[in-house]
Amino acid sequence: MPTNTITEIRSIARSHTRTAINVLVGIMRNKDATPAARVTAANAILDRGWGKAAQSLENGDDGALELIHRIERVIVYPGNSESDA
Repeated sequence: MPTNTITEIRSIARSHTRTAINVLVGIMRNKDATPAARVTAANAILDRGWGKAAQSLENGDDGALELIHRIERVIVYPGNSESDA
């Protein structure tokens, strides 16, 4: 997709920001909306206002952290990647 098209689409989408937020607020406050819809709307509002919540890293048996360290060794220190593999 050409860059100017992406820029145009972003511009059009951003021009509807106030309306979109108002719709989300309306759903969040609507007592007739399903609880799932209300929570989804509330989360979308919070994400846009404050950013997504940080995800905690589960570290069962050091597997996830070991993977991160391995990636770091391969990318940042490629000469040392095989010695600890």
